Amino acid sequence: MPGDTRPVDPNRSAETPMQQALRLAASAIGLCEPNPRVGCVIVDRSGHVIGRGHTQQAGGAHAEVVALRDAETHGVSVRGATVYVTLEPCSHHGRTPPCSEALIAAGVGRVVIAIEDPNPLVRGAGAAGLRAAGIAVEVGPGSDEAQALNIGFFSRMQRGRPWLRLKAAVSLDGRSALANGASRWITGSAARTDGHAYRKRAGAVVTGVGTVLDDDPRLDVRLVPTVNQPLRVIVDSRLDTPLTARMLAPPGQVLIYAAAPDPARRAALEKRGIEVALLPSAAGKVDLAAMLADLAQRGINELHVEAGHKLNGSLVRERLIDEYLIYVAPKLLGSGRELALFGPLESLDDAVALRYTSITPIGDDLRILARPANASNSR
Repeated sequence: MPGDTRPVDPNRSAETPMQQALRLAASAIGLCEPNPRVGCVIVDRSGHVIGRGHTQQAGGAHAEVVALRDAETHGVSVRGATVYVTLEPCSHHGRTPPCSEALIAAGVGRVVIAIEDPNPLVRGAGAAGLRAAGIAVEVGPGSDEAQALNIGFFSRMQRGRPWLRLKAAVSLDGRSALANGASRWITGSAARTDGHAYRKRAGAVVTGVGTVLDDDPRLDVRLVPTVNQPLRVIVDSRLDTPLTARMLAPPGQVLIYAAAPDPARRAALEKRGIEVALLPSAAGKVDLAAMLADLAQRGINELHVEAGHKLNGSLVRERLIDEYLIYVAPKLLGSGRELALFGPLESLDDAVALRYTSITPIGDDLRILARPANASNSR
């Protein structure tokens, strides 16, 4: 991220400093988890950009410090400058010192914050510390975009669970596979690449043991560049995952949630470096709500589910899905497997009501994003 004293690129003349900061924040996708994705732009009194940065890998520098270092590298003073940052600067000592203290020490004159940090350790304290030091603070520009970039972080901080996004590829008549289980490939290559971009957003990718046995997927990120691989999670009540499953191979870590203890199978999996966690429900299955809480404790912000109709149906029944990511192919498959197995419903009034948030052509297919009709943007 080069720093310079030139005005904003004329090719981006419509971009405000906050919009530039939001673009930088998006660059941290797949890099900084479990930390939030934050971008920072520093502008001098003449309106020239003198420092830029985004959050680095966990334990590395936060966006504000990267931007301050960027300006310092180019020999530019930030005294009296305006800082545009997409999330309230932290005010607590974690893996790194507080960013609010770094801004105060640098002598900046004004800080424009897109949105307050939902972390209880910060919430409002960062902005208060800046104001107490005599720095002008404005909060609000770009708040919707900043929250959308960190929808999982907000979910984990405010609800104690990740943002659960269910991804599926279906035919125009709603089939996710043929009756014999064949599903490769319903959608085209552009949709599959787009799906990998959504995997990259996630701290963990979840599937069920049925999908492991039927399809033997890898469920890593391959079709788009990424620094980190998401944690791969298998919901497997009886530990039926074979040791030869491709999901158990590198890259990345694997976690299996089970319900029934099987010491021999567990020992064999753990010998391969696979973590096994027991979370039984009263029905003898994996407790899915408890799984979400556990994943939040592990720092998972966004949870990407790519599973079969049975696990999908369980998630629908338990009302655990925050967002549906559905790729629809212009094909008719006739009889086959549905997207999610639940019901039968007794009345249309019992249908799971959704609202579309976007419908976008992706190659020959459509990408549909939808959320529960009665849910707010961040739940």
